[in-house]
Amino acid sequence: MIDTHFDAAVDRLRAGSGVTLAFGGVMTAGRRLTLRHFAGQSVGALDGVELEAGHGLGGKVLEVNRTVALDDYMRTPKISHRYDAIISAEGLRAMIAAPVVVGRTAVGVLYGAMHTAGHIGDRVLDVLTLEAGILGQDLAVDEARRDADRLREDVRQTYTRLRAVAARSDAPELTSVLDSMRAFLEPAAPMPSAPHVTARERDVLSLVALGRSNIAIAEELGLTVSTVKSYMKSIMAKLDASTRHEAAHAARRAGLVP
Repeated sequence: MIDTHFDAAVDRLRAGSGVTLAFGGVMTAGRRLTLRHFAGQSVGALDGVELEAGHGLGGKVLEVNRTVALDDYMRTPKISHRYDAIISAEGLRAMIAAPVVVGRTAVGVLYGAMHTAGHIGDRVLDVLTLEAGILGQDLAVDEARRDADRLREDVRQTYTRLRAVAARSDAPELTSVLDSMRAFLEPAAPMPSAPHVTARERDVLSLVALGRSNIAIAEELGLTVSTVKSYMKSIMAKLDASTRHEAAHAARRAGLVP
């Protein structure tokens, strides 16, 4: 997904600013910046180049964590010139770059470049700043979604384990505690249109939603495989599902399992 967002950002940057080449680099292992997203005139010399922190324009941007503009990359004293041969091969002169930030961490750099030397105008600066901000927001949303998905899966796993343990416990006090914890993780309430399922059917459903087989469900709940199959037949009929996968999705939509 990060590549899709970067590709869209460099396309918009080139179209909106008028630079001859827009490109982007993504932070990889070892805090290196890998250039791999391009829009505009390029001979391919930059593609796949890994930049070290503190070197070149991208390294400078990461070092100061702000936008840096150069009237002439080849002559400026503002940066190290470790990558001059690559920039020369591309014929780039005036350049500007901004960090792409998620939270407080730079996860990449967005560049705009011209094949002639000269002052970078306000239009290019404004578009670059806007696109770097949008890109950072898009990546932050993706990260939040991944975190939410991981948390949701953790809740589902914990809920399922609690149901299984409570179902097999003979100690009333332990069962009461486990039921309270399980209830805390359950959806607030099933949808009004949700079919009625028994507690045992919900135990089975929670394991089906995690992709467990009938044999695994039987072992975890202390049931026979034929009993699990009987529960599954009842569950699928109540949820109007023709497959286990459909039953799991229908149960989640109905608020029967997390």
